[in-house]
Amino acid sequence: MGRIIVIGSYNRDTVLRVPRFPQPGETLAASAIDRFHGGKGSNQAVAAARAGAPVGMLAAIGADAAGQGALDLWAGEGIDARLVARSTALPTGEALILVDEAGENEIVIIAGANAALEPPPPGALAGAALVLAQLETPTGVTEAAFAAAHDAGATTLLNAAPAQPLPASLLDLTGILVVNETEAARLLGHDGAPATLALGLVQRVRRGVVVTAGAAGAVWARGSAPVLHQPAPAVAVVDSTGAGDAFIGAFAAALVAGLDDAAALRRGVVAGALACGRAGAVPSLPDLAAILAAGG
Repeated sequence: MGRIIVIGSYNRDTVLRVPRFPQPGETLAASAIDRFHGGKGSNQAVAAARAGAPVGMLAAIGADAAGQGALDLWAGEGIDARLVARSTALPTGEALILVDEAGENEIVIIAGANAALEPPPPGALAGAALVLAQLETPTGVTEAAFAAAHDAGATTLLNAAPAQPLPASLLDLTGILVVNETEAARLLGHDGAPATLALGLVQRVRRGVVVTAGAAGAVWARGSAPVLHQPAPAVAVVDSTGAGDAFIGAFAAALVAGLDDAAALRRGVVAGALACGRAGAVPSLPDLAAILAAGG
């Protein structure tokens, strides 16, 4: 199985349970508070490792208790953290997450040390089969890493989240783009069905575009090949936080394991659905046995 290098963020998550999301100027009482490991990069690294892939992490954390917690997490998950930098000037990133009674979430982050992430040193990506990144760390770092990955012969996978404008130069280096419906619509400037959105973006990247659609599953547009659609299994939603990260980690792990496109998409969708059944991001990320047992 090939190795995955994740270029991305670590955040300490504070999760508040609320009856609904507040209106501007409104104060609501939360029914519970929990603290978890988070950050899209870290979550996706953990998800990929639990799905059976060898994983390395390139990240920046603070020289604080939250940063040490990140190192302990990665060590426990078998993730190689030799490329992780510790900042003495900036704290570890933080996220505040509101979760309503339907399991939907709203998230606000402060980057902290994530904003100080630097490109990988020369040769750091040698031997990687897939390099995975998101948009919670500097875009220039991702672009430099993807250029190095391209030179090393690795597949590049970009999860374009949180939604924001992307330079064409980064998309040119992206092998597979993964976005949800909202992110895809923002990149295109219009709404549409998942398959329509994926087809609208597919010419901008090298290999294809995956659009995730929650309970409707996901689609994968792959150049001139037929669009793949994978429905999601029905689950009781407790908390959708981390579902997208579960999808991407399991999907990436399936790709480096050599699964075909349809099987990789199915594995990702099943993992994402399973993640909705537990509270918190990292606690909800399923392992390979659970994914396989659920049909992935």
